[in-house]
Amino acid sequence: MAGFKFEVFPAVELNITLGILVTVDNRNYGSSKYQNATAYISYRGEVVAEAPIADDTIPARGKHNISTTMNLIPDKFVKNPYFLADAVGTGILNFTSTTTLHGKVSLFKLVKMKGTSFCTCDISIFVMPKTVNSVCKAKFTL
Repeated sequence: MAGFKFEVFPAVELNITLGILVTVDNRNYGSSKYQNATAYISYRGEVVAEAPIADDTIPARGKHNISTTMNLIPDKFVKNPYFLADAVGTGILNFTSTTTLHGKVSLFKLVKMKGTSFCTCDISIFVMPKTVNSVCKAKFTL
């Protein structure tokens, strides 16, 4: 945990900052340079966390680590009327993350094109066994 903030006055507020690491496996023959972006995490349609993504380059046919911090605002999902039923009743909290990266693709350093990558992940947190499952779908357009 990178940071923790708890305030009681003027209103109860709780913010948590988590350090995260995402590994991208680029199986393509082209490298991709992307601009600064933000990943959003939603719980039942409401954004409950944001993670800034700094501009960088993903090499062709390689793996690339992206480090960032996620600013989680628990108040937003704890106040959701479904939170207790999900956390206690089913024991599963379902989140969705969305990220859009704009940038340029370079193929063999000869061909350069603008492109956009869209990624959506369905994240399930199982409360009692304390496990997480995620399924991601990515799409790239030129």
